[in-house]
Amino acid sequence: MRLVGPSGEQVGIVPLAKALELAQEYDLDLVEVAANARPPVCKLMDYGKFKYESAMKAREARKNQAHTVIKEMKLRPKIDPHDYDTKKGHVVRFLKQGDKVKITIMFRGREQSRPELGFRLLQRLAEDVQDLGFIESNPKQDGRNMIMVLGPHKKKTEAMAEAREAQAVRKAEAAGVAVESRRDRVAGETAADEAPAEEPAEA
Repeated sequence: MRLVGPSGEQVGIVPLAKALELAQEYDLDLVEVAANARPPVCKLMDYGKFKYESAMKAREARKNQAHTVIKEMKLRPKIDPHDYDTKKGHVVRFLKQGDKVKITIMFRGREQSRPELGFRLLQRLAEDVQDLGFIESNPKQDGRNMIMVLGPHKKKTEAMAEAREAQAVRKAEAAGVAVESRRDRVAGETAADEAPAEEPAEA
């Protein structure tokens, strides 16, 4: 077998008995890392530590894995300005989180004969959020609806990292405020203790 040392150094091709002897000498495990190689490759390592580190790496990878989420927002062609601002706020939040947003304009009755109203509304929304997202799928008619998909400029992983960072900053600031207020309270109590006692007034 080809043997690799504990620090990754090449020991060379050695018989199994010699490899086991070295493993015992170093108080390590002999682990086959490439069974299909000719000759097979084995390494001297602490197998328990190796398994633990592998599990931690896999866990970290899952934690940072980005799942693409498509949020949906529905609007009417003749939407009220206040409602528009509210819906736009939701779209902004979704894009900041790194999610895609499917915008659906729902036409009713005679509105179906005025598709340009929906198209203009979608274009307006895309322009209003262009700093955060881009048109991934252009507006298209789908029965009584018109659909457009906005994609975020930020990747989901970036948005998640930023959110974690912001949360850590908020926690640190909150802890700082708590420490500061405790310090002020202690300083106030000390000042009160050190203040000279008032002398009784003469009769």
